[in-house]
Amino acid sequence: MDFISYLDRHKLIPFLKKWKLLSIALGIIDIVAIAVAFQCAFYLNYHLQEPFFFLQSRALKLFILVLPVWLVILYLIQVAEIPRTKRYRVLFFQYFQSTILIVTLLLIFYFVFKLYEISRLFLIEFSIFGLLFLFIARSLEYKVFKIYRAKGYNYINVVLIADDSSIPFIESLILNKEWGYRIIAIFTGSEKIKEKYEKAIILLPEEYLTVLNDLMEVDIIDEVLYFKTKVIPSEVRNTVRSCEELGVVFSLNYTDQNNKLTNAIKTVIGNQKFLTFINIPYNSFALAIKKIMDLSISFLMIVCLSPVLIAISVLIKVTSKGPIVFKQARVGLRGRHFNLYKFRTMVVNAEKLKKELEGENEMDGPVFKIKDDPRVTKIGKFLRTTGLDELPQLFNILKGEMSLIGPRPPLPTETLQYKRWQLRRLSVKPGLSCFWQIKPDRNNIKFEKWMELDLAYIDNWSLRLDFIILLKTIKTVFQRTGL
Repeated sequence: MDFISYLDRHKLIPFLKKWKLLSIALGIIDIVAIAVAFQCAFYLNYHLQEPFFFLQSRALKLFILVLPVWLVILYLIQVAEIPRTKRYRVLFFQYFQSTILIVTLLLIFYFVFKLYEISRLFLIEFSIFGLLFLFIARSLEYKVFKIYRAKGYNYINVVLIADDSSIPFIESLILNKEWGYRIIAIFTGSEKIKEKYEKAIILLPEEYLTVLNDLMEVDIIDEVLYFKTKVIPSEVRNTVRSCEELGVVFSLNYTDQNNKLTNAIKTVIGNQKFLTFINIPYNSFALAIKKIMDLSISFLMIVCLSPVLIAISVLIKVTSKGPIVFKQARVGLRGRHFNLYKFRTMVVNAEKLKKELEGENEMDGPVFKIKDDPRVTKIGKFLRTTGLDELPQLFNILKGEMSLIGPRPPLPTETLQYKRWQLRRLSVKPGLSCFWQIKPDRNNIKFEKWMELDLAYIDNWSLRLDFIILLKTIKTVFQRTGL
């Protein structure tokens, strides 16, 4: 496709990747597709009244009502993300499902609220146009991402536990680079696998499976795939336990005969079916709402607080030398590094001065904090006590690196000192606020208690819990109980 070649040649997708704008771009494309569908249906039915739907208040209100509902449905049926190995007919069927749901909801609203001034034909045409435009947009995106992933971007790191029967599957992962799966290592006792892949992939003896624990600690592993003809229950249990401890996804290949082994989520890679064990609370509807809230609330806050952001930037610039925003490498989902943004609250040479102050550290564990840190500027102290220094992280949320609520992102040096059980806090996206952040006496909380609070958040996650933490975070800002 000339269009895809153009994007590849002009490095548009790598640009979006660099600035973490892919999820935003995909969301905008979905919104535009739905808006264009609404406009087409509106024009066919009401062009004699108004040429554009947003000029008519009734139509605009209906669009504002339908848009988030359709987006949530797309998340629920798992088509909001770009697929890796899904066939186009499956993708079309999923979009068809979303259309049926939308038509049903629209007709229910139509009769319940007696919206007889709106044409039923308009509602049906809008749904059909929505199906076509969304499917066309996603198909084009799918093709672009195949090229993108084939070049080594947007990949998933996997470890395989395999035997002779898995060779065709291993071959499919290697040959289909556009799927975006990178094999880090294979645990196997198969001589055929050793002969075929020993020069290209790290192969480890199956009896050394306990080494997987260490591998997951030192490398970025997204998923462990168990693909063997004979499933060894004890081996599976031990591996699942290790994956759960570190927050790594575990998937077990299955046939229709043994699909009652567990109530895990059923997934597909290529032509192979897997039972996927996810060690964090999994509710597709709630997760969809959480993602939409992250993007919408962070965007609205940036817009609404822009005068505050500008005022703080000016104060920092005129009161001390150095950049306005401080960038610091932090560890995110499953050990991936990203740059965290904060308003600068310290002098420029703060990192150098830290070595001289290490003996005054008031926190236990790998975290470094001093109540009256001499490196903090005057305006910086105010920003810390109010929590306003964290506001630039709204851009991290918008980029998809963080969430509004979640465990605070640690420094790379801190994670190196984590105990094994503490690494599981990296199994979810880090957040702007968390349990620890809203504690009035948080500076007196021991490090291990802090880690336990984060794991308690992961194990008990719900939208209600996020909402409570968000409200308490706002209260903390106004009470000025921050650092």
